Amino acid sequence: MNKGIETAPISGAIGISYLRVYTTKAPDGLAGGCPHMHFACTESYAVLEGHGHVQILGYEGYREVPLQPGTLLWYTPGIIHRLVNEDGNLKLLVIMQNAGLPEAGDHVLSFPFEILADKEIYYRHASLADAEGRVYANDAEAAFKRRDLAVTGFLQLRERYEKEGAKVMDEFFKLAADLVHEKVPDWRNVWEEKILKRACKATERHLSAMESFNLTHLKHGHAFSLSSPATPERFGFCGWLSPYDLEGTRCYL
Repeated sequence: MNKGIETAPISGAIGISYLRVYTTKAPDGLAGGCPHMHFACTESYAVLEGHGHVQILGYEGYREVPLQPGTLLWYTPGIIHRLVNEDGNLKLLVIMQNAGLPEAGDHVLSFPFEILADKEIYYRHASLADAEGRVYANDAEAAFKRRDLAVTGFLQLRERYEKEGAKVMDEFFKLAADLVHEKVPDWRNVWEEKILKRACKATERHLSAMESFNLTHLKHGHAFSLSSPATPERFGFCGWLSPYDLEGTRCYL
């Protein structure tokens, strides 16, 4: 970075991580990640390599969406999603709304209901690293044990949906919301400081400037880049995760 220049938010003030989807098998024999859901953020998958599919479960039922190189898939809050690695080579970019909040707290895993109903027990199984509220686990054994528990709960939820219909999702939503409700003020702070003030308000200023033919902001344009994530891969919900860290931003102009 050039001294004195503040790094601008990535387009849309999003967060991005590089993901190699897990190749180990869950209890149902499928390789892949943890089923989980977000409350406030839309998340996108841009497939770079490999083939697989995403299992999704929401209020309107269960579906499977195929993934292949070039696929771009996104889902809004309320959709439980599970990545399945069919050929062992599934790699993608995870593009997250609100400065990466889905990896920093806006999530609940689809554990069995008896675990979701007890906050202490839930976080004992879900929070497996020092970074509180994030998706990382300290080691492979912990990550895969967590994944297997989430898959078990997901399979149970799918079975109950087939028998009971959408009302079972109401029960899941309520249990999940109780787990994260106290975090909402922190999420709002992220949104206000990183999204509303830095991204949305900047666009508002630029539009107002253009309306009055004030071109001053164009004189302060800069180009930024990040190399491939240099940090060691971490054990995330769905695979080996390498977040892009803005601390490594380079300014060219």
